[in-house]
Amino acid sequence: MYASGALSMEEPGRIEHAAVLSARDFGRLSRFIYDTCGIKMPEVKKTMLEARLQKRLRALGMHNFTDYCDFLFSSEGLEKELVQMLDMVTTNKTDFFREPDHFHYLSQTVLPDWVRRHPGATLSIWSAGCSSGEEPYTLAMVLSEFALQNPGFDFRILATDISTRVLEKARNAIYQESQVEPVPFEYKKKYLLRSKDRSSGMVRIVPELREKVRFRRLNFMDEDFGMREQLDIIFCRNVIIYFDRPTQEKLLQRFHRNMKPGSFIFMGHSETLSGLDVPLVSVYPTVYRKPR
Repeated sequence: MYASGALSMEEPGRIEHAAVLSARDFGRLSRFIYDTCGIKMPEVKKTMLEARLQKRLRALGMHNFTDYCDFLFSSEGLEKELVQMLDMVTTNKTDFFREPDHFHYLSQTVLPDWVRRHPGATLSIWSAGCSSGEEPYTLAMVLSEFALQNPGFDFRILATDISTRVLEKARNAIYQESQVEPVPFEYKKKYLLRSKDRSSGMVRIVPELREKVRFRRLNFMDEDFGMREQLDIIFCRNVIIYFDRPTQEKLLQRFHRNMKPGSFIFMGHSETLSGLDVPLVSVYPTVYRKPR
C-alpha cells in the first residue's frame, strides 16, 4: 500500500450533542472568512459552516461556537487554528481531465504557437486553486505528451491552494482507481503506478510527473501572491465563483499583473469576465489572453 491510516472509535454509550451556530457567531465567522480569504459566506451557508466546524470544536474540546470564535480571533488562535479552520470551510471539487476541451485547445493551439515564439524556453504554468492535485497532474500528462512530439520543449508547473489538507494529498499523488477513470488508457499505462496490493484499488502518479509539479500554500488575498516571476499560462477554473464581483475583479487584476504579454488564463465554464474591468481578450470559450 502507498498510504495507511487508523480508525478511531467513539466511547460506547456516549452521546454528543452538536453545538448550534448562533446568528451572531455566524456573522463573526462569515465576515472573518471574507476578510481573510475573500470567500463569500451568505446566510444560506450557515448550516454548512456549522456542520463543517463541528470537527474543530471536538478536536479543541469546546462545546459552543462562541468559545471557538473567541479562540480563533485571539493571537494564539490566529497562529494555531486559522489554517485548520480554512481547511474545513473551503470547497475542493476537482477531477482529472475536467472540462477536457480546455486541454485539447492547450495542446493543439496554445502550445504549438508558444513553441514557435519561444524556442528553447521553459513554459511556466500555474494551477491556481489546485485542490488535491488532479488538475496539475492532468496538465503534467498533457505537457509531457506534447514534449514527446517536440524535442527540447520543457515546462514547470506551480500548483497552489489555501488548504493544507488537500495540498498534502496532492503531494502524495495517490488516488483511487475510480478517480482516474477520466484519464485516457494510454496515459494510464505511462503515468500511473498501481499499488503492489492490487486489492487496494489505489494508484500513484509516476515520479517523473511528480517532479514537474511544485505545490505550495497560497491565499488569493495576498497582495502579490508572493511571486517573483510572470507566467505563460494560468489555470484558475471554478474558483472565482466563490467570490463576490468586487473580489473577482481585484483577483483577476492581480492575475493580470503576473501574466506575461501574450499569455493565457483558463477559467471554468460557469465563469465569465463579462462586466469586469480586466484587460484580457476572449480567444476561446472561457479562455482569455493578455494582449502583447
